[in-house]
Amino acid sequence: MTTQIATHRRSSTLFDEVEKLQDGKPWGRFLDAGTGTNSIGWIGGLATDNWTAVSGAEAHAIQVRDAIADVRRPQDRIIVGNWADPALLAGESYDTVLADYLLGAIDGFAPYFQHRLFARLRPLVGRRLYVVGLDPYITARPDTPAGRLVWEIGRFRDACLLLAGEQPYREYPAQWAADHLEASGYRVIAAKRFANRYKQRFVNSQIDMCATRLAKIADPVLAASLAARGEALRAEAMAYIEREGSLRHGFDYILAAEPA
Repeated sequence: MTTQIATHRRSSTLFDEVEKLQDGKPWGRFLDAGTGTNSIGWIGGLATDNWTAVSGAEAHAIQVRDAIADVRRPQDRIIVGNWADPALLAGESYDTVLADYLLGAIDGFAPYFQHRLFARLRPLVGRRLYVVGLDPYITARPDTPAGRLVWEIGRFRDACLLLAGEQPYREYPAQWAADHLEASGYRVIAAKRFANRYKQRFVNSQIDMCATRLAKIADPVLAASLAARGEALRAEAMAYIEREGSLRHGFDYILAAEPA
C-alpha cells in the first residue's frame, strides 16, 4: 500500500479529501455506517439521493438527529443497530458507504468483530467505500514530548473507561485495514495519511469524558487520585500547546475501496 502524507485539521479536511477522491461522481444512496455529528453534518451538505445513518447507541443517535434536523429530508433515516447483527440493513445496497472511525469504535459495541467488519459491509457497498481511521498511538511509548503527552492522555482515558466497566476503542493501522479490505472482496484504489496536530479541544475532550467514569469507581481514593492525574496531564498538555501550537503526533488515514 502506497500512501500520501499531509498535515490536516481533523474532520473537515478529511471530508474534503473524500470529496476529492469522489472526483465529481454522484454520491447516490449514501450509508454513514458509523454516524456521528461530524460525519452527518458533512453528509447533510452533499447532493445525495438519500442517506441512512447507523449508530450503535440510542443516545448518540439522538445527538445525530438533533444535529441534522434542519436539513434532514423525508427519505433520510437514522437507525440504531449493531453490525454484528446480520439482520441490520439486510438486502440493501448503497452507492457510497462511509466508515468514519468505525473500525476503532466498533470494539465498544461488538468486541472481537473488527476483523469481520469489512466483509459485513461488503454486500452493502454498490460502488465505493471510504474508510477513515486512526493509526494506534497508545502502544509503544513515543520518544518525543508531544507524542508522550498524547500517549499518556490516551492511556489515562482508557484506564478510566476500563475501571468504569466500559470498553475503550481499539484502533488498527492503515496497512491492517487495507489488508482486510482486500481479503474481504475489495480493491483499494487510494490511501492517504494525515499527520495529526492535537490542540486544546482534544485535550479537554479526552480528560473531561473521564469525569462521569470516575464517579462510577467505588474506591473514592482511587477516583480522586485519577482525577488529579487527569488535571496534571491537562495542565502539562495545555502549556505545551501554548508554547508549540499543537501536539504533533500520529496519523489519521483514508482508504478508498471498490468491490473487486
